[in-house]
Amino acid sequence: MTHPVLDATSAIDVALKSVADVNPTFMSPDDKATALRELARADARLRELQMRILADAGDVAERTAAHDAAEWLAAEAHVRLEDARADLALGTALDRRWTILARALRDGECSVAQARVIAGTLGRLPRDVPADVMTRAEEVLVGHAHDFSPRQLARLAQRILDVVAPEIAEEVEARRLAALEAEAHRQTRLGLRRCGDGTTRITGLVPDAVATRLATYLEAFTNPRKNNDSAPDGGDPLDRLPYPRRLGQAFCQLLEAVDPTRLPLHGGDATTVMITIDLDSLRRDLGTAEVLGGAGVPGGDTPETRITAGEARRLACTAKLIPAVLGGRSEVLDLGRSQRLFSAAQRKAMLLRDRHCRAEGCEIPGTWCEAHHWLAWSAGGRTDLDDGVLLCHHHHHRVHDDRYAVERLPNGDVRFSLRP
Repeated sequence: MTHPVLDATSAIDVALKSVADVNPTFMSPDDKATALRELARADARLRELQMRILADAGDVAERTAAHDAAEWLAAEAHVRLEDARADLALGTALDRRWTILARALRDGECSVAQARVIAGTLGRLPRDVPADVMTRAEEVLVGHAHDFSPRQLARLAQRILDVVAPEIAEEVEARRLAALEAEAHRQTRLGLRRCGDGTTRITGLVPDAVATRLATYLEAFTNPRKNNDSAPDGGDPLDRLPYPRRLGQAFCQLLEAVDPTRLPLHGGDATTVMITIDLDSLRRDLGTAEVLGGAGVPGGDTPETRITAGEARRLACTAKLIPAVLGGRSEVLDLGRSQRLFSAAQRKAMLLRDRHCRAEGCEIPGTWCEAHHWLAWSAGGRTDLDDGVLLCHHHHHRVHDDRYAVERLPNGDVRFSLRP
């Protein structure tokens, strides 16, 4: 009698062979959509089963003296060792800690990418967070997996304590960020080495907030729209620091001296880094803020970097950054019929609100998007913030395409559907 898992794998093999030569060209659009959705769910369930077995396959690795089951699988199945190790880590975490998430993945209610986001977020929460809060956080994030992409889920996950335990969220997050910032400044380095071929290799390690600023400035030169149109505080004295660290500190200071108005236009305005912070956090010593930018940096699930309120106050005073105080007074954003094009201030407000293209499922960074009048200006629409929405170049064309029906959802997203 074979094991049920082996019976299942045989049945899957037989089922796949039965459609191996089927041509999807003759499927209706509705059938293709259903098949793609169901195959995605099946893939999540298969991956969960594989990771569940992988987490318990130490005895398999032992038979060949492999370091672990991931190394054995990489050799046997010819997959990347890094991918196998990531699956082993997630499978172990699901087996030992995140049972609610494991069940959702097992039932096809979330994808592996979403599971990685949820498990990673929960694993980074401080150890002193109560167990019941952790369970509630896991439940809420798993529930959101039905409606949000992995990247959107990562943004929500950053503030999960605000939802499940608002009474401790700000203090816990501020302490975590303060520790990360202190360690980041201690680790700051910059090295230069001549390669002998006319080039110099630069290697560096800088705080995330600094890297976000650098990425924001660099992205001004990589804006696809532009291309398409044309075809130590509290540390040792500086002179006592090792040379690479002195270079690193100097590099951070250089970035603070850069005049963003001398860089190319970015997102329809002068290249700008914005910090968002609520008024209460700005007034308190313990609070958090966000630096918006650098959405295209590989490895990032969110278009913002969180920092302490103290660091935000310092940057607002010493660097050419724009502080957007939420809840405080600001310049007038509603211009009515006085002008057709959205102002720079309105675009900044839309960037803070939308963060990316608001077409459902699209994650093109907001700095690469165009401001669209929901009700056309020529049809009596107003150049107001409420009437504006950020859309990428592709979706801005689609919204003016009569072949599509366009619906603005309650959450602000824009849904497109091809007319019959």
